[in-house]
Amino acid sequence: MPARWAAALFGGWMAVLAVLFVLVPAGAQTPVRLLAGITAAVVVTLGVRRNRPAHRFPWVMLTTAITLSVAGTAMYRAPGSVHASLPGLADIGSLLVLAGYPALAVMLVAFLRRRPGDPRDRAAVLDSLTVTAAVALLTWSFLIGPNVQAATAPAWQRIAFPLGDLVLVGMLARFLVSGVTARAGRLLGAGLVLLLLGDIGYEMSLLDGPTTVLGLGRIALYAAAGLAALHPSMAELDRPAGLPVAQLGRGRLALLGVASMVAPVVLVVRMGRDGEVPDLTVVATLSALTFLLVLVRMADIMAGHRQALARERALRGASAALVSAADTDQVADAVRTAVAHLLPPDTGHAVVLAVTIAQHGPLAPEAAQQAAIDRSAGTAARMIPTRDVDWAVSVRLANFPMTLRCPLVLADRPTGDPLLGVLHVAAPTPALSGLSRSIEVLATQAALALERIGLSQEVIRRNSETYFRTLVQKTSDVILIVDEEDLVRYASPSATAVLGGDPTGLLLPAVIHPAERSRLTEVLASLRTGEGFKEGLDFHGLADVVLEMHGQDLRSDPTVAALVITLRDVTERRRLEAELTHRVFHDAMTGLANRVLFHDRLGHALARGARDGSVVGVLFIDLDDFKKVNDTLGHAVGDQLLIGVANRIAGALRADDTAARLGGDEFAALVENVQDPGAVEETAQRILAAMAEPIVLDDGSELTAVASIGITTTPEADTADELLRQADLALYVAKGAGKNQWRRYQAHLHNAMVARLELRSALDHAVHEGHFLLAYHPVVDLTTDQAVGFEALVRWHHPTRGIIAPAEFLEVAEESGLVVPMGRWVLDQALHTVAQWWRTLPRSRRPYVSVNVSARQFRDGAFVEQVKQALAYAGVPPQALMLELSEHLLAGEHDAIWEDLAVLHDLGVGIAIDDFGTGHSAPGDLRRRPLDVVKIDRTFLDDKTLVTGLVTLARSLGLTVIAEGIEDTAHRDTLIELGCLLGQGYLLSNPLDGTEALSLMTGGSPLPLVA
Repeated sequence: MPARWAAALFGGWMAVLAVLFVLVPAGAQTPVRLLAGITAAVVVTLGVRRNRPAHRFPWVMLTTAITLSVAGTAMYRAPGSVHASLPGLADIGSLLVLAGYPALAVMLVAFLRRRPGDPRDRAAVLDSLTVTAAVALLTWSFLIGPNVQAATAPAWQRIAFPLGDLVLVGMLARFLVSGVTARAGRLLGAGLVLLLLGDIGYEMSLLDGPTTVLGLGRIALYAAAGLAALHPSMAELDRPAGLPVAQLGRGRLALLGVASMVAPVVLVVRMGRDGEVPDLTVVATLSALTFLLVLVRMADIMAGHRQALARERALRGASAALVSAADTDQVADAVRTAVAHLLPPDTGHAVVLAVTIAQHGPLAPEAAQQAAIDRSAGTAARMIPTRDVDWAVSVRLANFPMTLRCPLVLADRPTGDPLLGVLHVAAPTPALSGLSRSIEVLATQAALALERIGLSQEVIRRNSETYFRTLVQKTSDVILIVDEEDLVRYASPSATAVLGGDPTGLLLPAVIHPAERSRLTEVLASLRTGEGFKEGLDFHGLADVVLEMHGQDLRSDPTVAALVITLRDVTERRRLEAELTHRVFHDAMTGLANRVLFHDRLGHALARGARDGSVVGVLFIDLDDFKKVNDTLGHAVGDQLLIGVANRIAGALRADDTAARLGGDEFAALVENVQDPGAVEETAQRILAAMAEPIVLDDGSELTAVASIGITTTPEADTADELLRQADLALYVAKGAGKNQWRRYQAHLHNAMVARLELRSALDHAVHEGHFLLAYHPVVDLTTDQAVGFEALVRWHHPTRGIIAPAEFLEVAEESGLVVPMGRWVLDQALHTVAQWWRTLPRSRRPYVSVNVSARQFRDGAFVEQVKQALAYAGVPPQALMLELSEHLLAGEHDAIWEDLAVLHDLGVGIAIDDFGTGHSAPGDLRRRPLDVVKIDRTFLDDKTLVTGLVTLARSLGLTVIAEGIEDTAHRDTLIELGCLLGQGYLLSNPLDGTEALSLMTGGSPLPLVA
C-alpha cells in the first residue's frame, strides 16, 4: 500500500477515535484511548519496518513511551473491583504513565545526537533552557504549588507529573529550536505539544473539575506518532543534518522575549489575585535564572556578531583574491586562506577543493549519483562523515571524523555542467558550528572565479586557434598530415608554391625526388616506431628545390591521429651555406685553398700515405720582389699578378694535388699519391716553367713573375708541422741562393737554421742584458804614428763562448732588427768614452770616435734626435763624432737617410763611407752626398794603381782618405808615397779598450809597429 494511502487511512481512523472519545460517556472513554494507543504502537512499528531508518532506537523509545502510556492508563482506569482486589494497581499505572515521559525525552535526545553539532549548539541549549526556566516558573506558580496545597491527588503525583512535563518541555524546546525540516519531525513536535497541552489541562482539572483534555492530548500524540512513522521523511530524522546556523530569527527572539516577561507577569497576576506571593524565594530563583540565561544568550549574540564581522572581512579578502586568481591553483590557495581566517585561530583543519574535469566517457554509477545529488543541493553545505567522502579526498581529511561538504554549483551557467566542483572543509566539529553560511558564500565565489577562469581560457584558446590558423594559412612552411599509408590527408596552402602543386590525396614519397623516396619511406617508418629524428633532414623535391623535413608522431592525439610533417624550402639557405663553407676554406681572391683547407688536406694525405706507403710532398712558393710590384705598379696590378700566379700554379699540378694561397705572396702546393720523391721536384720545375711565361694583365701589358720554391717530402718528415717547417727552411735557402729556383730540404740546412735561431735568441737576451763591450781601433797619422781618432768596434761577451767578433752576429742583428738597440748602445757608450778622453787630454790631442751605422737605424725616423741626445748627454761637441756608413747607401733610393745625415753633417758630425770601392757607386754619388771621409777597403791595398785612383778621386772631391787593413810596412810606405796619410790596421795597433786608448793618447809616444 502506498505510504500516502496508509497515512490517510490511519489518520482517518484516529480522527474517528477522537470523535468517539469526545462523544461517548466518561466511563467508555478509556477503551477508546487504549484502542488509539495500541493502534499507534502497531503503526509506528510498521512504519519503522517500512521506511527502515538507519537508527531505530529513537522509534523504539517512541513505541515504548506509547506502550507505557497505554499500559499505565489501562491499570489506572481499571474497574473498581480490580482496584479492590489489587489496591496498588492505580499507583503502578500512574508510574507507568509517568515513565513514558523519560522515554519520550530519551527519544528526543537520540534524535539530537544524530545531528552533528546539535548537542554542543550553545545557542540552542541556552534558548531551550530559557524556555524551560520560564515554563518551570509557570508550572510552579499555577500547577505544582496549587496542587500541592489542594491535596486532590497523592503528593508524589501532584509533583512528578508536572516535573515530567517540564523535562519534556525542555527537550522538546531543544529539539524544535535546532530546526526541524523533515515533516515527520514536525508531526512528532506537534504531537508532543498537544500532549503537553493535554497534561496542562489535566493538571488544571485537578483544581477545577474533570475534563477530557488529557485524553485528547494522548490521542493527538498517538496520531502524530503514527503519521510520523508512516511518512518517508522519518528516515531523515536520524541522518546527519546540516550544521545549525548561529543566528537569532524573529521566532526565537520572540520566544526569548516572552520567556523573559514570564516572571514579572507571574508576579503581577499572583499579587493581583492573592495579594501576596508566599513562595517568593522559588519565584525569584526561577526569575533570576531566566534573566541570567537571557543575558548569557545576548552576550553570545554579541560574540557571534563580532565573529560574523570577522568572517565578513575574511570573505571580502577571499573575494579580492579570487577576482585576481589566474588559474585553479590560485583559486585553491585563496579558498584555503579564507577558510583559515573563517575558523578560530590555531584550529587544525584541512581543505580540499575538488574541481570537475571534463570526462570523455560516462561516470561510474556511484559518482554519477553523487554528482546528481550535488547539483540538486545547489550550494547548500552538508555535514557528512569523512569516511563517506570520495576516497581520493578522504585520505587528505582523515584526521577529522566529520567534513563540511559544499558543492560549487552555478545554476545559471549558460553551457557545461553546472557542478564546477566540491569544497570540502574538515575540522573539529565545534569549530564548524555556524560556518555553513560562510562556506556557502565562499563556495559561490570560488565557483564564479572558476567559471571566469574557464571562460578566459576558452577565449584565449579560441584566439590561439585563430592565431595559429592564420599562421598555418600564411606561413611559408608546408604542413602535411600523413596517415598510416603515407597518404597526405591535409596540406597547408603554402604546399602549392613550394611543391609545385597540392599534394592532398597523394602519397608523400610522390612529391620527393625519385632517388630519395626509399630513404623517405625509411624515415617515416622510424618515426612511427618512436625513433624519430631530432634534426631536420634534407630531401630534394621534384622541382629544383631542397626541402628540410621535420616530423612528429601525433597518432595518439585523437584530434590529429596521424603523422605531422613540416617541409621548409631551404634551397637558398643551402646555397648560401655552401658558398660560406667555400669561403671559409678558400682564398677569396684566387679561389685556391686557404691555409685551413691546406692543413686539413695535408693531414688526410699523410694518413693515406701512412696506409699505402705513398709519398707526400709540400712546396712553399714565394714571389720574389713582389713588394716592388705593389710599390711601383700599384696594388691592383699586384692583385692581377697574384691571380695569374695562382692559375699558373694550379695548372702545373695534377688533379689529385692541392694549390693554396697562404697569404700575401706566399703559396703552397700539396703533392700526394706519388711513389718517388723526384715527382715532387718535377712539380716544382713545372711551376717555375709555367711562371716563366709572362702574365697578361687587364690592360694588355705583360708581367713576369719570379718565385722561389722550398720542397720537402715524407721521407724527411712524417708529421704536418714538421713538413711545413722543413718546406719553410728550404724556401729560405732557395731565396738566399738567388731568384727563380727551388731547393729541397736537407738536414744540414736545418742544423744551420737552428744554430742561427739560437744565436738570434741569445743575441736578443744579450741586447736586453747589456752583454756587449767596445774596442777602439786607432786611426793613425802614418807620418807621425800619432792616433787622431778611434773606430768603436762592438764585441759580444757570450757567457759560454767568450768574446764573439761582429762578423758572427751583425748579419743576424740586421735581419732581426736588434741592430737598432745595439747601435744606440754603441753610440751612447762611445760618446761617453770620448767624453772622458776629452776631459783628460789637451785640446790639441783630443781624438774623435767613429761609430758604424746601419741603414735600419734610420727606419724609425728618430735617429737624428738620438744622436743629438747622445751628444748632449755625453757633453761633447758634434765634431767628436763620426758616423761610418756602407758604400751601398750612396746609390739606390736612400734619400731619406741622406737627408737625416745632412742634418747631422750641418751640426758638425763627420760622415764617412766605409769599405769604399767595393760597391758600384759613381763619382757623382760622392759629390751629391754630405761626406767628409772615405775609407779604402783593405782588399785594394795590393793594387797600387787602384789606390792611386781612389786617392786622387777623393782629393778632387775634398774628402779625407783613410786606408783600412794596414798589416805590413810595404802597405804603409806605399800609402805615404801616394799621399794617403791616415790609416788603420794591426800593423799600427790592435783594438784597445777605453783605458788603453787613453793611456796611448796621454803617452805621446809613437805607436809601436807590430812585427
